[in-house]
Amino acid sequence: MKEKYEQLDRLIHEHLNVKGPLMPVLQGAQDIFGAIPEEIQLIISKKMNIPLAEIYGVITFYSQFRQEQRGENIISVCMGTACYVKGSQNILDIVSKDLDISVGQTTKDNMFTLEATRCIGACGLAPIISINDRVYAKVKESELTSIL
Repeated sequence: MKEKYEQLDRLIHEHLNVKGPLMPVLQGAQDIFGAIPEEIQLIISKKMNIPLAEIYGVITFYSQFRQEQRGENIISVCMGTACYVKGSQNILDIVSKDLDISVGQTTKDNMFTLEATRCIGACGLAPIISINDRVYAKVKESELTSIL
């Protein structure tokens, strides 16, 4: 873990005199740690002399940033209009209950992270869920246990 903090120090040092340094530092920090928890935000804040509130604001505004580690398997439930109309909210609720996590959370064993995504552009196959790079189309609630 020490080497990760050293990597972060080098990253910050490389960007101190660069215009607009926060985004590349946050992206790099997330690459190093897998997420940007409050502890890492504090380090970045102190070393870059940027208010913690500003860092938190950027992290929570851009969906690419995470404050919690992601699991080995990312379950994404499409919540676009077509999927929603075809029952994706029920699917999301069932997966959430089965895994005992809310959207954006990761199971305690770090196996699954649950995400609600917007339209993925396959509306004719609604409702859709994906697990990592595998897409499941026209998902029925009764299929969820076997899919998971």
